[in-house]
Amino acid sequence: MDLVEISPNANPPVAKIIDWGKYQYQKMKEQQKNRAKSKQSELKQMRFGLKIGSGDLEIKLRKIRAFLAEGHKVRIQIFYRGREMAHKELGYDMINKIIALLEDDAVVEQKPMMAGRNLSITIRSK
Repeated sequence: MDLVEISPNANPPVAKIIDWGKYQYQKMKEQQKNRAKSKQSELKQMRFGLKIGSGDLEIKLRKIRAFLAEGHKVRIQIFYRGREMAHKELGYDMINKIIALLEDDAVVEQKPMMAGRNLSITIRSK
């Protein structure tokens, strides 16, 4: 058993007689539990082709809304195949359409950016 000063600034100072090893072990376990509870938001990713159908688009948008509701950020990626690279404006049009459909749920965090054959944008919940 050890005499441990709990709060030295109190008037009078508070001290307890405790088993120091057990006390340290309990503090460490409590910190681990707190770390497990505090869930960091992840960056989820959703990929779209330029020729996606309206039904498939709605399903993917529903999934994006679910990610946003959980507090995650979402990177939306439009990928170009073959000669689609000659018509990059179609990708920007699709990005604008997706943003318009998600404007009630999301805010654009990163503007559209080309990286190789991918056009990507990052959004987060309002």
